[in-house]
Amino acid sequence: MDEQEARFTRLYETYYRNVFGYVVLRVSSQAAEDLTGEVFTVAWRKIDEIPDQALPWLLGVARNLVRQSHGAAGRARGLVDRLAGLTTDADLHAWDVADHLIARDQALTALRALSAKEAEAVTLTAWHGLEPAEAARVAGCSRTAFVVRLHRGRRRLAKAIEASQESTARAHGRAPRPRVIQEKQ
Repeated sequence: MDEQEARFTRLYETYYRNVFGYVVLRVSSQAAEDLTGEVFTVAWRKIDEIPDQALPWLLGVARNLVRQSHGAAGRARGLVDRLAGLTTDADLHAWDVADHLIARDQALTALRALSAKEAEAVTLTAWHGLEPAEAARVAGCSRTAFVVRLHRGRRRLAKAIEASQESTARAHGRAPRPRVIQEKQ
C-alpha cells in the first residue's frame, strides 16, 4: 500500500462516522450513505490537498454536496426533522422512556427556534467538536460571522429550552422554576 492509499484509509476509518453523522442530519438515511461515499470519493481525488486537520475539510465537502443535492426549499428545517427520527434502542435503555421523550421534544422545540445557520453553528461545535475557525470553513463564512451565529444560536437555544421546560412543567401541573433576577448595584 502506498502512502496516499494509507492516508486515505486512515481518513476513512477515522472520519467516516463523523461525516455520515453530519450528512444524515441533513438528508434521508439512504441519501446520507451515498453522499458520504461521494465525500470520500472527492477526498480520494484530492488526497494531496487535504490539510492535516482533515475533519473541517471533509465536512466542508459534505456541506457542499448536501447543498447541491437539495434545492433551497425545505433545507432550512431538514436538520430538525431528521433529529426527530434519531432515537436508538440504546438511548431508550439509558434513560426512562418518558424522560427521554420529554428531553427530545424539548431539544427539538429549542432547535426549531434557531435559524438554519444558527442550528448549523451549534451542531458543528457541540456535536462535531470543531473549533470556531474550523467550523467557519465548513459553514463557508468568516470566523467572525460564524462566532456571531454561534453566539446568537446558543443564546436562542438556551431561551427556547427554558421556555420549553416551563411549558412542560405547567402541562404537568408543576410550577415552573423561578427565574433568578439580579439587581444592579
